[in-house]
Amino acid sequence: MKIIKHSSLSENQIIAVLQKGGLVVSPSDTVYGLLVDATNQAAVKKLIQLKNRPWGKPISVFVSDFVQLRQLVRVDTKQLNLLKSLLPGPFTVILNSKRKVCPLLESERKTLGVRLVSYPFITDLIKKFGKPLTATSANLAGQPPHYSLVSFLKSLPKKKAELIDLAIDAGNLPRNKTSTIIDLSASSVKILRQGDLIFQAQNRFISYSPEHTQKLAQYLLKRFFLADKPLVFILKGELGVGKTVFVKGLGKVFNLQKIISPTFVIYYEYKISKGKFYHFDLYQIEDEQDFTVLQIEKMLLPGNILCFEWGEKMGGIIDLLIKKATVVCVVMEYKSEKERQIGYKVLGQNQNSKIKYQKSKKEKN
Repeated sequence: MKIIKHSSLSENQIIAVLQKGGLVVSPSDTVYGLLVDATNQAAVKKLIQLKNRPWGKPISVFVSDFVQLRQLVRVDTKQLNLLKSLLPGPFTVILNSKRKVCPLLESERKTLGVRLVSYPFITDLIKKFGKPLTATSANLAGQPPHYSLVSFLKSLPKKKAELIDLAIDAGNLPRNKTSTIIDLSASSVKILRQGDLIFQAQNRFISYSPEHTQKLAQYLLKRFFLADKPLVFILKGELGVGKTVFVKGLGKVFNLQKIISPTFVIYYEYKISKGKFYHFDLYQIEDEQDFTVLQIEKMLLPGNILCFEWGEKMGGIIDLLIKKATVVCVVMEYKSEKERQIGYKVLGQNQNSKIKYQKSKKEKN
């Protein structure tokens, strides 16, 4: 087994191992995982042997994009719309297989679990390799997943460790849960395993804690942030629903640990790696003319992130934001003391779809 630091690794080194049917331990968006060529039966058998995984238990695969996803599984229009609202992200979706991968990865019902992640290291590797890779956690069957390469290797008997050809050491990974598994192969949607994001319906999630809310904020940031375009979050919801908690979740991605609600001013400004992070509280805004003083148009620069609490008061300025930025409207609803429903919609032009923004009756009045 060869161990290489993530920082000094080249994709060609990994691809050379995979092309020979080798087994690679790699970091992922959730935990350390085991990568083999998903079309190579001998490599898949090697992986199953390492994990002590029961024969016949399915194993999901990583894909690079929606094109490759549709090459592997059957997807109708309704399913595709749902997938595009979720992916890329920490989800495994189960669909009917087109039998393009090793049969050992499929279930008895001939379904296949597919992952499209917000983790460039994995997606770039697959694009260059040209084939899907297995997406199973690096652990022995029945044991917990691992967040460090060292702890995984310590858990292996010597003969098991000898099955590994290459191990990529990225240090300690964030303590994210394994992916949420969503079965779309039948007429009704089923959640088979719950991860950090509690999926309810298309573009809608449930939060049972501030941590859940912050994980969702980070998921949306990864999905929609583009280095060449500003990103705007418009947060709507009653007092105490968790809008500031959401903004704090975004801030954690940039190591902003002291974000507080700008109650006595309109906004706070923070420096981040490639731009600025603006946190607005519009509660005391009385008239749309108040926005003129803020000169928000000057803030709409590539790499900047703008978060507006009390987005119900934004009025016509939304049209300006849509022209200049990717705009995500997040609606947070209080369901109980511990439960919040959080939905989102992208306003205006986003990726390959154009969504028209319509003001609610409350906003029109």
